[in-house]
Amino acid sequence: EKNMKKKKSIFEKKISRRKFVKNSVYTGLALGVFPGILTYPSDALAESFGANINWRQAEGSEITVGLIPAGYFKNLADVKSTFEDLTGVKLNIEMTPPAQIRNKAMLDFSKKTGMWATNCTDPMFYYLYEANGWVDRLDEYLENPKLTDKKWFDYEDIQASWRGTTSVKGVPYGIPFDGEATCQIYRKDIYDKAGIKPANTLDEYLSNAQKIHDPKNRLWAAAVRGMKGAGQNMYIYPSILAGYGGKWFNSSGKMTVHTPEAIGALDYYVKLQKSFAPSGVSNWNWPDLADAFGQGTLGSYIDANSTAAVINNAEKSKVVGKIGYARWPKGPSGKRVCSIWNWSFPINAALSEKDKVATWLFIQWACSKETQAATSHKFAGAYKRVGVNRNSVWKNSDFQSLMSKMGDNFVDTSIKSYNQDTDADWRPRTAKWPAIGGEMATAIQSALVGEKSSSQALIDAQSKIDKLMMG
Repeated sequence: EKNMKKKKSIFEKKISRRKFVKNSVYTGLALGVFPGILTYPSDALAESFGANINWRQAEGSEITVGLIPAGYFKNLADVKSTFEDLTGVKLNIEMTPPAQIRNKAMLDFSKKTGMWATNCTDPMFYYLYEANGWVDRLDEYLENPKLTDKKWFDYEDIQASWRGTTSVKGVPYGIPFDGEATCQIYRKDIYDKAGIKPANTLDEYLSNAQKIHDPKNRLWAAAVRGMKGAGQNMYIYPSILAGYGGKWFNSSGKMTVHTPEAIGALDYYVKLQKSFAPSGVSNWNWPDLADAFGQGTLGSYIDANSTAAVINNAEKSKVVGKIGYARWPKGPSGKRVCSIWNWSFPINAALSEKDKVATWLFIQWACSKETQAATSHKFAGAYKRVGVNRNSVWKNSDFQSLMSKMGDNFVDTSIKSYNQDTDADWRPRTAKWPAIGGEMATAIQSALVGEKSSSQALIDAQSKIDKLMMG
């Protein structure tokens, strides 16, 4: 209640507003980002964004944002002066590797140090953050006309599934910046030669694999992530489970992982990996899959559409121009549920009121249509972002032209996957996620390496999860 009163005071303050000419043009990145380009005055910058808010209402603030050193965030860092010129807020960016950023963020949140105003956040952690009051609910920011021009920001333009994953019980706690959806990635030339098309069902995926599997000539037919981890094998297994009609919670709200559907899904996962993947797949993460595919030793794999940027790197890949994409295959239940992922930005609840406003302005700027375009198809550097957050950008002809170079049917597969094949609850969303994700990952790998049957692995996981949920 005390926190709510503090938040309220942010929104009740009378903040002077400027009305700027509405204009969605980003002025071609001529905003002082690159050497030799003049910096425009602040008012001109504000006009390029066109939001009917006072962009300088937190002028003088200094905030630090935690990001991972990935290409999409490096692009954002390259255009950060645009935000500083627009708002008068000093923006510090601290790059931290993915393996460390979650723990560092949780330490910051729990100690209430306010070290990071926001950080790129794993969507599976929002239930934990919300339960502890570590981050602000964002509906109050989105609905306040002093802070947000709803028409300009157009929150609903962001992929619905991504908005769902960064919300808790329908309330947004993070705004998605970059992400992905999983799909079939296959060697179109090999499939064409074999006279087969990408699979419509999981059974067809196995059938296709049987027709092209040729390990004697160093071609393995199919693989998915095998490495143990909440974001590794537990990034793939839940989609198979959903295809089998499985759910994480029963009608009474109890988490159940040992069901006929769960056993069937794990049996399928093990059969696919054992029958058609290279022997070391139990330790493979997505870079290993992309590397094997790029070297021509893997006929297909199911993983993030964002790996297209890796397998289309002409300096490292041998299969450029031979790649096709298709949606996740349907399971026995008739469902087609792909894995989804995004990095998003929350607001640290430990910040001062002024810094919260500054952070919200940063989030709006970073996640806006203008900045999404400026860091993807309009970006002057070599790296072009694939995982933009907005349907409108995916429909942009320039962006589509760039993305079509990734391979056959890439754009259509991505758009349909985002809008038709996603479910925010594909993994079990709970405040106990870190521990539960780890237990499930252990169970999946124990079945894959033959330590336990699928049924026994899930029985053991159920026992451990029951204790976790009670604790």
